Amino acid sequence: MTRKVTDVTHLNDCRPANPWQRVTAALHTWRTRRHEHAPPSDDTESPAPEPVPGANTLWRMRTTVRDEPGSLAALCTALAEHRVDILSLQTHPLAEGTVDEFLLRAPGELPASGITTAVRTAGGTDTWIERADAHDLVDAPTRVLGLATRTALDAAELPLALRQLLGRCTIRSQPAPAGGDEVSDGVPVEGALDDTVMRLRAPEGGVITVERPHLPFTPTEFARARALVELDARLGPRVPRGRDVLTLAEGSDITVRRADNRDLEAARAMHERCSDRTIKLRYHGPVGDADRYLNHLLSPRFGRTLAVQTASGRLVGLGHLLWDGDETEVALIVEDAWQRRGIGGELLGRLVAMAAEGGCGSVYAVTQASNTGMVAAMRGLGLPLDYQVEEGTLVITARLGEPVASSAGELGSASAS
Repeated sequence: MTRKVTDVTHLNDCRPANPWQRVTAALHTWRTRRHEHAPPSDDTESPAPEPVPGANTLWRMRTTVRDEPGSLAALCTALAEHRVDILSLQTHPLAEGTVDEFLLRAPGELPASGITTAVRTAGGTDTWIERADAHDLVDAPTRVLGLATRTALDAAELPLALRQLLGRCTIRSQPAPAGGDEVSDGVPVEGALDDTVMRLRAPEGGVITVERPHLPFTPTEFARARALVELDARLGPRVPRGRDVLTLAEGSDITVRRADNRDLEAARAMHERCSDRTIKLRYHGPVGDADRYLNHLLSPRFGRTLAVQTASGRLVGLGHLLWDGDETEVALIVEDAWQRRGIGGELLGRLVAMAAEGGCGSVYAVTQASNTGMVAAMRGLGLPLDYQVEEGTLVITARLGEPVASSAGELGSASAS
């Protein structure tokens, strides 16, 4: 389950009354504690390692300059005096002044504070700087075209593409109100930009909210983000058609493929065949509640879903990789008759590999301590794990380092189509 789906309002610190609320309260506590140790939002300088003589450091920097002749020249001269090379420059015109975005190569011994001091002396204001890497050497048009291509091939790529376009930010999707055509929060068709928050109309009628507290968005960034969302809307629902056929140890063949809302009825039928215990372990509530959220869980707007089906075409398992703000959740359900055959581990390995490919630093699973299958599957990843227990709910976080290899070999032979 995701926090997005089950978010509730708590009054007077009362103990939540039902399973859904208890799980939500526990997850909220876990996330609050986890972020207590995050760096403050105004700390934009990355910690600098020990300088290496003769080495260079890449920096991304933004500063606002007066919109008048000579302002940019004075800034470039100040940087040159400190032997700082300007590798690329983008300008973001504003109503008053211009935001200049630089990719800089500076001597390794020159700290970020030295760069910002020089910029301030030359007339730059509201300066922001952070460490860059080789990926930032790709010019902006090439990067945007690559993100557009990824979005065109897979609807689930839109949140990731927006994050790579805009840098460190939090992205949340809010579905359209059930049974109505009005858009939540009254967001106009063209979207809305408010300093560090932008809201965009999602193709299905909901709202995509992007927040970046440490750095205000510019109109240019807003236009680029809106163009990606408009591309997604024009192309309509789509998921990659590739599928893998795997042979289980006892000889049965299963197919693993991407799923979306078109699999809604098959997923509901699988729920009906699952025991109450399986439903409760996955959704922390009765099957009626689980069915209510399937449309959300299967939507590419909120993440990626893998489906497992038998040779006859019956759906017997689902694995979800869900974009939860700036975090990523994994969740699994396998029909009772197909459990303990390695299917859950196969799904989890593939989902975590997807998360790593998407640049996610970690994934978490919300379950119960009694769900030994999920606990074992997380341990089977071979990744560092963190455990948090709140109100009887277990949250397991896997920190992603090296890419996770598929565990298909443990099931038997595999073929792709």
